[in-house]
Amino acid sequence: MARQGVLVEPYQRLKPEQVEQIHQASLAILSQPGILCFNRSAAEVFADHGAEVSPVPQPGADCWHLQIPEKIITDAVETAPKVVKLGARDENNCLILDGNEPRVRFASGSEANNWLEVDVDAFVSRRNPDIEVDVPTFRVEKGTVDRLAKAAHLCEHLDSWDSFLRTVNIQDDDITDDNKDVNKFFVALNNTTKHVMSGLTELSQLSNVVRMSHIIAGGEDRFRENPVISFITCVIKSPLQMVDDTTQTAIEVARRGIPLVISSSPQGGSTAPITEDGMVAQINAEILVGIALTQLVNKGAPVLYGSVPVRARMDNLYDSYGVPEFNQYNIDCVQMARYYRLPCYSTGGVSDIRVPGIQASVERLFSHILVTLAGPQYIHYAFGLLERTNTFCPVQAVLDDTHISMVKRFVRQPIVTADRISESLEQVRRVMGTSHKLYVRFVRSALRSGEIAPPYPFESKDTVDKTLLRARERMEEILSLPPSHMAEPVVDKVFQEVPGLLTRLRGS
Repeated sequence: MARQGVLVEPYQRLKPEQVEQIHQASLAILSQPGILCFNRSAAEVFADHGAEVSPVPQPGADCWHLQIPEKIITDAVETAPKVVKLGARDENNCLILDGNEPRVRFASGSEANNWLEVDVDAFVSRRNPDIEVDVPTFRVEKGTVDRLAKAAHLCEHLDSWDSFLRTVNIQDDDITDDNKDVNKFFVALNNTTKHVMSGLTELSQLSNVVRMSHIIAGGEDRFRENPVISFITCVIKSPLQMVDDTTQTAIEVARRGIPLVISSSPQGGSTAPITEDGMVAQINAEILVGIALTQLVNKGAPVLYGSVPVRARMDNLYDSYGVPEFNQYNIDCVQMARYYRLPCYSTGGVSDIRVPGIQASVERLFSHILVTLAGPQYIHYAFGLLERTNTFCPVQAVLDDTHISMVKRFVRQPIVTADRISESLEQVRRVMGTSHKLYVRFVRSALRSGEIAPPYPFESKDTVDKTLLRARERMEEILSLPPSHMAEPVVDKVFQEVPGLLTRLRGS
């Protein structure tokens, strides 16, 4: 049985005629000005299927100008699967992403360079030395394989965390570009039974990562039925440029029929128009090109519509995730994916600030609520990210799990039936016949059924805010639980057949 996610009634910013206008604008972009392509294989594939392809003279790199006709896009949208399965070591944790069903799941993401530890220090009041308070303090560390394992361990035990998308960039001294991929996938798969998704650092390692996944899934045929991993490729460098290496990765992954996210992340105000219509028309065009490529090289290849639009800060041109436009862009992209009936990989839950606190909570909840209401099938970046996507904080991830569970309760569909109305009317009549006029006796069954939300688990009392301290305690409780490692024979076979794995990770 797959993880259920939460089914929503989609909030839609765009009217149907506006969705159609943006679709037509995207087709116009792909025709004129078209796409700059730095990958020879992709240029040849598009040329073979009717695109106008011409070389672009420039020093340093081969480049082609692609003008893509509407038929290539419409045919690709038609052949791309409308339902994509993301498997898992425990098949009860797999995700069935149906482009026709606004059922939302939540994942992590980013491969941040920094890991933010939350420590506890005692501080004494200057005014009254008798007052001593425990206060959270913060310490930045680099991403390592051990910390990646901790994040996957948290994912395993946090209920709202549906899929593990690599949280930190592993930067150990014995990690290189040539062995990073096999080690990050192994560490993730060895510490969670949920789906594992990541980008690929080196295309040369694709075969090794896939071989590992076949072993873990129980063989190549079982992997096809239960793809325990998937890949993300940023095919496009905005605006409208197909990157050589990531485009080749997309081609090779699509040929193998492994689930693939075509991700585009233009920045409104710098690499895309800052206006809503212009941003969405451009990112939609960029994603459609990647989807078309997957279908041209392997008709029916499983692919997700990956929208990661952001807005530039006007003072320093950093990404800004806390502004309203970020949510507007993302909600619109969910609508575009639904227009094509394609499963949508969307974005929410990122904060611009460096540490957990009030600003982080406000910015994260703002997008968690609004993007969830839009009904994408998969929201990444939803756990632990701070300082845009530069820092992952495990305590923040614990907070996010609780906050997302509250969001899921808020957006779930109401249950109103004739039988329930009759029961409620009976309650009203019975209570009004008593002297106390209270409904307390009827609350217990609702509490037991889980219909009523529990209290906030990290709430503070008195005048000291202990939210972060209690979330940190919860994190430590989870990390003390036994890890969900793979069986020893499976690990032995992986180490025998997959080169590049660090021997010190056998038990991690």
